[in-house]
Formats: sequence, structure tokens, C-alpha cells
Amino acid sequence: MKTVLNIKTDVEVKKSAQEIAKELGLPISTIVNTFLRQFIRDKQVTFSTYSEPSDYLKKIIEEAEKDLITGKIEGPFGSVDLLMNSLKSK
Repeated sequence: MKTVLNIKTDVEVKKSAQEIAKELGLPISTIVNTFLRQFIRDKQVTFSTYSEPSDYLKKIIEEAEKDLITGKIEGPFGSVDLLMNSLKSK
């Protein structure tokens, strides 16, 4: 048996969700039902978002990668002991 669930959400959230659902070829009700089933099964709420990194973050990552290549910084470390030894040697 089906029932109607009324929820309040921001207009832009609804529009964006409907657009993405349409791109995926799914009705928004399927997406909501999937999330509700997962909530029932796991008895927890998981918030996960992905967005493109900001230009600032991209710049920082690029600088860190350069530092790693040039040896300005070390890593990755296989253990905490290796990390601590590296920090103490500086």
C-alpha cells in the first residue's frame, strides 16, 4: 500500500533534486524511498556530499604536490612511528 509523505524543503533544493533525478531517469519518489529504506536498514543518518574543490583548495593541493615532488615535505608514511621520526629529524 502506498501513502503520501509531505515534507518541507527549500524551493532550490527541490528543483535541483528533480533535475538530477530526471537526468538519472528516476522519479524523485524513488530516490526518497531509497534513502528512507537505507535509514530503516542502518538505523542511522549518513550525510555525504561531493562538490568540486574550490579554486583555493585546488591551489593548496597543487602546492602540496609540488612540495612532495621536490622533497620539501615527505610522505606518505607507512606508520605513525615513521611519521614521528620524520618530524623529529627536522
